[in-house]
Amino acid sequence: MTPAVSAVDGSATTSPRRTPGASSSRKVLQLLLAFSERRWEASVAELAATIGSPVATTYRYVALLKELQLLEEGRAGHYHLTSQVMPLARAAQLANDLVRLARPSMEEAARELGETVMLFQQFGDTAVCADRVECDRAMRFTFEPGHSIPLGLGASGKMLLALLPELERERRLTSIVDRYGTAVRDELKHALENRFAVSSGEIDEGVWACSVPVPTIGRRPTVLSMAGPAARITEEARQIAITALQEYAIRIQRTISSYSL
Repeated sequence: MTPAVSAVDGSATTSPRRTPGASSSRKVLQLLLAFSERRWEASVAELAATIGSPVATTYRYVALLKELQLLEEGRAGHYHLTSQVMPLARAAQLANDLVRLARPSMEEAARELGETVMLFQQFGDTAVCADRVECDRAMRFTFEPGHSIPLGLGASGKMLLALLPELERERRLTSIVDRYGTAVRDELKHALENRFAVSSGEIDEGVWACSVPVPTIGRRPTVLSMAGPAARITEEARQIAITALQEYAIRIQRTISSYSL
């Protein structure tokens, strides 16, 4: 089969220019973005350290977000997001035409492979799950849309990192190698040469995953991934999954191209 070749437009991956005169607004938004599934609550001191703002100033940002009912205090001195932000996540998913266009192919892939199929996109130093289709088997891997993993970790994180323009990839790679070891460099080289990445137990114990590029021009790097219990995915099934995902990725690319005409 023809390997999936990804054309990545640098405008989709490079950091945007900073907007002048928006320092306070930027800090407030950074404070909101400081929350994730790995840190769902934080103290004001922790938030201040994360966004690089004085504690007194951070208290004012927290008070503003409480006024707008986006934050509330839970455990003494710790704050968390409210359900008020959930419609934002749903709106983002509905507005992502790539998710809508890829969905039919993802559903077919999940039926054929009998495992969970996911779509990941790169945002800064993270790989974010844009959508996922679960299989109908009793034991399956669940990864909710919006869940994120660091670039360089897991099949999706490695494949997305490999897809970045060389200068940006190298800029991010130094800290990633410090965190995960020098083997990451060899894995990225393999991913670039073979157009797929794999992982076993890197994110969840006992889970095997593979990821392939979705060729997109002018969009942020995107990958199609599959994950499931390693014990039931034989070596033959793994090779079949990689080949099948590459074919579905090309199908998604063709759908996107037709939609863009």
